[in-house]
Amino acid sequence: MHILLYEHISSGGLAGEDLSASVLCEGFAMLNTAAADFQAAGHSVTALVDSRLVAYGTPLKTKNVLVVSTKEAAKQTLLKAANEANAALVIAPESDKILSSIVRQLEDAGLQSLNCSPAAIEKVANKSILKTYTEELGLPIPETLILSTRDTPQKIATTIKRNLQFPVVFKPSEGTSCSGLSIVNSSSQIVTAINKIKKASANKHFIVQQFVEGVPASVSVISNGHQALPISLNRQSLILEVPEGDSMYSGGELPLESDLKEKAYCAAKKIVESIDGLKGYIGVDLILTSNTALIVDVNPRLTTSYVGLQKIARFNIAQAILDAVLNGDLPKNHTLAGYSCFSKITLPKPHYSVLSKIFEMSSIVSPPFLFPEVEHVCAILEAHEMTLLHAQRKLQEVKKQLIQICQGDT
Repeated sequence: MHILLYEHISSGGLAGEDLSASVLCEGFAMLNTAAADFQAAGHSVTALVDSRLVAYGTPLKTKNVLVVSTKEAAKQTLLKAANEANAALVIAPESDKILSSIVRQLEDAGLQSLNCSPAAIEKVANKSILKTYTEELGLPIPETLILSTRDTPQKIATTIKRNLQFPVVFKPSEGTSCSGLSIVNSSSQIVTAINKIKKASANKHFIVQQFVEGVPASVSVISNGHQALPISLNRQSLILEVPEGDSMYSGGELPLESDLKEKAYCAAKKIVESIDGLKGYIGVDLILTSNTALIVDVNPRLTTSYVGLQKIARFNIAQAILDAVLNGDLPKNHTLAGYSCFSKITLPKPHYSVLSKIFEMSSIVSPPFLFPEVEHVCAILEAHEMTLLHAQRKLQEVKKQLIQICQGDT
């Protein structure tokens, strides 16, 4: 088949705007991994790429690259490419209906979508709706309040003190990754936390959740729209900051060995199967406490854990997505071999002369991209071995090697 890939950040959805190096490297990592996976399954791949990403060359794992320089060109090129493709996979934020709108446009153009339905995307993207729905299913979630940015800080503080205990977590009602996310330790931080949310989302509602001690985790799920198959439990590395700082997803390890694996699998399977239109690849975020798995979020698209999962899966995940969406078939063999560790690393901007060495590193999933206006860049590295300890050690060696190259030491 001819597969069209579009990742909003790296495919020109923000062409002409400043790009966050942290978010860009996650997006490009998923685009790059998906391209490699589909091609390994025997399919041809076409991908859109922002012109700034190819200024010094790019290691995107497909030769069919459509370079765009403006947001309007990205829209036009995407729809034109849709006429020549058999199916499309879109990776984009759910906030402001970006993901659902692009999927709907491609479906209206007559292209087979490998994504969840637009209605399902919008349903789980709104955390207020997701909270109510999850509670109706009887699934455990952190204690949660739905508040409004229009309320006074005093009213918000009073509501929190009446129902929860500090510290709490503030986050937008609609958002992706850690955008707008803060840990709030006292009432004095509320104004800054709300302002942070307003910058990340136009939705007047926001979420306040009880901070829960536990292991941040996710379950990767393949669904045909009726049956859901959990394929991996993943550890997430999160940097949770106070409102003045930037919370960040920094990587992960998988598979995560946990006594709560079956509880996490059951919760993820139940919520995915209960929402009509969730199909293909879905990520379910959880917090694993001492005795339960609390659902935090449902991501109706590829997630960053895919970059590690693809390395150790004994089956082709991209083909599994195709089979599930197009034929209703779930993989019979979905075993994993070994462990994968992946990490986001921030670096001083290297000289363009060392990029060729960086591109040659097989463990670089997303390279540092050089923009004139930035002093620091981000990359995503991945290492896999048969034991977790060896994978962790290998990742540290790769990090050291990359830093040396960027410093011009090798």
